[in-house]
Amino acid sequence: MEREDRNVILKVENLDLRFGGVHALIDITVDLREREILAIIGPNGAGKTCLINCVSGFYRAQKGTVIYQGQNITKLPAYKIAQLGLARSFQNLALYTGLSTLDNLMAGRHILMKQNIVAGGIYFRWAHKEEIEHRRRVEEIIDFLEMQPVRKKVVGTLPYGVRKRVELGRALALEPEILLLDEPMAGMNVEEKEDMARFIIDIYELRRIPIILIEHDMGLVMDIADRIYVLDFGRKIAEGVPSEIAVNPQVISAYLGTEEAEFARKKEAA
Repeated sequence: MEREDRNVILKVENLDLRFGGVHALIDITVDLREREILAIIGPNGAGKTCLINCVSGFYRAQKGTVIYQGQNITKLPAYKIAQLGLARSFQNLALYTGLSTLDNLMAGRHILMKQNIVAGGIYFRWAHKEEIEHRRRVEEIIDFLEMQPVRKKVVGTLPYGVRKRVELGRALALEPEILLLDEPMAGMNVEEKEDMARFIIDIYELRRIPIILIEHDMGLVMDIADRIYVLDFGRKIAEGVPSEIAVNPQVISAYLGTEEAEFARKKEAA
């Protein structure tokens, strides 16, 4: 067995997903290795979020398997997959807008809490001790993502870019083994994108968490991704390192159209 195969911790094999007559994913095979940022790119409607939803248990594919560290998790419910260490952010914000930043991050630690509702409600000594530990972990994340000024502010009142950071923090609060980020920089300005990219790199390098990243900003993807898979109309049309993807005719065609792709190919060959 090759070294790369031994280092695979998540493998999606021959995934097929349909919504009635719409074939959202067609025989998709993808793998994530222990130490990498893997980017999934493609035009709108290519199936990127559908793939993440199948991995995280929000969708159930009609065919194929999802293997995590040797375990078949294809049919597990979303909360069980989260308990195994797969945390995600969402393309559209899914925060508790009436709660504070601190409370949103504490919600991300819910499945790690061992005390039952009775012990928590009466607030026994051990329940109090557990909450202190969870709050300590959350405060570490707040410091890590530089959210101290908004830690007690209601999330619904925060700027969009900051709310995206809160959602990233909530995913980190789960103490994930794998991070699934669905367009974490969508709708951000240049400064906010730079901050988010810095945090993603820090998560990867300092916390050693492998990442699957869906993102439309091609410049950013080319800068931070180790490998890239490209989807188009539910099919995988290319995979490779950024330098290979940048000159792949199928990828250029998917993003620019046939005539522009042919021009780019001739320019590259010249």
